[in-house]
Amino acid sequence: MFGQLEFVYLPSHDVAADVKHFADGLGAELAFAIEAFGTRVAMLRLHADPPALLLAGHLEGDQPVLVYRVPVLEQAVAELHNRGVDVAVRFEIPHGPGVELVSPGPQRVALYEVVRPGAAARLEGRRDF
Repeated sequence: MFGQLEFVYLPSHDVAADVKHFADGLGAELAFAIEAFGTRVAMLRLHADPPALLLAGHLEGDQPVLVYRVPVLEQAVAELHNRGVDVAVRFEIPHGPGVELVSPGPQRVALYEVVRPGAAARLEGRRDF
């Protein structure tokens, strides 16, 4: 049911400063840094293989979110619901719809489906800040 771990969403209080730390200090490759809808989001890669890191100024809480790609989101949600796992919140990312799942502890897991396959190419290299 779960696909590959694609992204790790990391909350950020200062995305630009965190980008500098990850890119300059840790040697991460900056894929994009966008500013839209009143927030900033940047994607960095520490390695060519997933997961990529997404620094997000709008992400609530202090815990990272592990984001897995699934072939069909609603099918995965239905299967998880049958196992007693519910959706905490629904969201949209440029690639398509997603859900964060309810967890009993502080761990955060989300699923998403690619319905806009060109989104990654459109964002790659974009630098708003």
